[in-house]
Parts: sequence; structure tokens; C-alpha cells
Amino acid sequence: MPKSKQHDAPAPIADATDETVGFEALGLHETILAAIRDAGYTTPTPIQRDAIPLARRGRDLIGLAQTGTGKTAAFTLPIIDRLIDGPRRTRALILTPTRELCVQVEESFRKYAKHAPIAVVPVFGGVPLDPQEKKLRDGVDVVVATPGRLIDHLERQNVVFDDLEVLVLDEADRMLDMGFAPQINRIVSELPPYRQTLLFSATMPPEVEALARKYLRKPVVVQVGVRSAAASTVTHAVYPVPREKKNALLVELLTGDKEHESVLIFTRTKHGADRVVRDLEKAGVRATAMHADKTQAQRMRALQDFKDGKISVLVATDIAQRGLDISGITHVINYDVPQQAEDYVHRIGRTGRAAKEGDAYTFMAPDEIAMVRTIERVIGQPIPRISVPGYDFGTVAAD
Repeated sequence: MPKSKQHDAPAPIADATDETVGFEALGLHETILAAIRDAGYTTPTPIQRDAIPLARRGRDLIGLAQTGTGKTAAFTLPIIDRLIDGPRRTRALILTPTRELCVQVEESFRKYAKHAPIAVVPVFGGVPLDPQEKKLRDGVDVVVATPGRLIDHLERQNVVFDDLEVLVLDEADRMLDMGFAPQINRIVSELPPYRQTLLFSATMPPEVEALARKYLRKPVVVQVGVRSAAASTVTHAVYPVPREKKNALLVELLTGDKEHESVLIFTRTKHGADRVVRDLEKAGVRATAMHADKTQAQRMRALQDFKDGKISVLVATDIAQRGLDISGITHVINYDVPQQAEDYVHRIGRTGRAAKEGDAYTFMAPDEIAMVRTIERVIGQPIPRISVPGYDFGTVAAD
């Protein structure tokens, strides 16, 4: 495998315990530092400060941190640093579980490589294959892909990874949850064995640890905060409410006196998401739904309208619990209690990002009490109950 062009000497590793360390101390290329300044950032987050120096040294690593802490930049920045001035070959592959996260990672590469001649292509389903094929065949440096669509291109021989230097498994736990293990195995079988592998996630169940042992060589674990902990910038509340009154309570909360500027609502089903949108629109609340029955164009338009503030409420299924990096989400509402406690951490991680404050509401029907108590045990804290007159089926004390 051809060697990439390296900088003359690696910069000293910054003291990971020093919270005053700036991006300059991480040894990144000046063109990257310029892009970081253009984006308005001056100080790396803890996961970036700890992971970037190790990644620049070529170490395999497992990065664990809460959602909203900058994990994406923790791997995009050192990869761009590695690829600058190198040959135009497919040298980096990032696997993501969802289309939305795929687009998010691509945007991160474009933001930080704006002053560098690095080509990146997103590869995901739900859109025509031919434009992706053309970009892959024209030559790219970085491929960001969902596993299923990438295998489509591998079978058509649209992309080869003979020169691959870096593999990133982003949100590895979610990929396993979604059943991507066979596809990941298939893809990795096509990659050079001597490569750098980076695995990033907010949680680390045993299945992910097994994946890491299989694909990573003597990885360094970089962990910021407590595994499965919820972001400290989020205020939690549980609203006991009968299932049949959830829509009415939601309308009352979103049309009351308190300001809800940007609200992300999670429902368990696609039908439920559409029903919530209809009820909110009847009440004069601008809302739209985002779920798997929507076309990719509809999903991307809904997300963009939400980012631009054209709508104030986005109602989504769990398709949106990962990969949405939208500044300014003031509230996350669990219309349905998530069925996995870890999913609660990911859902509420859509607010309170980058040290900003946010609120997380959870609507709890009587048959969801046990799951809420499980969530409390996982995040290590009780969640206050808020009783709304006319809706509460009886306040249940937290364990």
C-alpha cells in the first residue's frame, strides 16, 4: 500500500488534562486550523483534545463520549490532516448507521477541508445510484457510507479500497442494533489488513467491545465522562399521562406561555409521528414528520426546514436519534418512552449540545413506568415528575 505523505515531525502531544489547550497545540495542518477559525471554534472539546493526537500518531482507538460532544470532528480533523498533500486515492472510509448521519459526517469533512483539495462523497440509499457511481469512479479521497449502499457499489466494482489507510466505525453500537454486523464483516473483508481503525460511539455494550477486538489492533480507549451518562447540560422531566391524552398534553405544552423555539419529538411509530403532526398543525404549531416512509428528498427537506427555522417542531421516529447535529434545539420530547434505556441517552443528546442548555420531556403512560425506572438506573439519576392538572394519572415517585 502506498505510503501517504507525512509531516516532517509530529507535533508534541498536548496535555489532555489541560482544558485551555487550543487547536494549535494539537499539531493540525495550518489549512485545517484556518477552517476551524472560519467555523468560529477556538478550543477543542475533551474528546477532540484527547483523541486527535492519538489519531495523528496512527493509533487505533475507541472514542467514547456523550452525544453532542464533538466526536465527529475528533476523527474528521486528523483524517484531513493525514490526507493533505497526498495522492487522489480512496484512503479513508467512514461507515455510519443512517443516511442522516452520513450527510452530517460529509458536511463535517467539507467544513474542515474547505481550504484543502480533498474530495469526499456520501454514499447512502434512497437516492439514485448513478450519480454516486460517477463520483466514485472519478476518484475521491474519503467515502462516507451506510453499509447497504456501499455493498451495492462494491458489487458493481465502482470503488476499490486497495489504498485505504483509515477506517472509521461511527456510532458502532447503533450499527449493530440495526443489524449491520454481516454487512460490516463483508466490507472489512475488502479492506487492507494494515490500516488504522477508529471506533466512536456514545455507548459501549459488550457487542461493540467484541467488534473492537475483532477489527482494532491494540486500541487506546479514550473515554470522556461516564458511559451511558446523559449530558449534564440537559434538564429532565417526566410527565405522567394516560396514552390517550398524550396528544392533548403535547398541544397544551407547545401552545402555552413557555417559549419552545426548536422542538424535536420522538414517537415509536411512523403513524404516530404523522398523527402528532396533524394535531399540532390543527393547533397552529408549525410541524413536520421525518421517518422511513418519507423519501430521502422529503427527509432532507424536513431537516433543512427545521434547521432554517421554517418549522419549529420536527416529529421523528428513532431514525433521528443519531446524527442530528442541529444547534439551538431547545427541547427534546419523548412522546413515547424509548424501548431501550441507551436510546434515551441518544435522543436527549439532540439538545444541550456543545455546552448549551436544553430540556428533555418524557411522556409516561402507566405501562411505561417500568421502562422509565430502568432509564433512571442507567443514567444514574432520578427524573423529576411533573403533574399537569387534568392529565396526570397519579404521580409516581422516582426510585
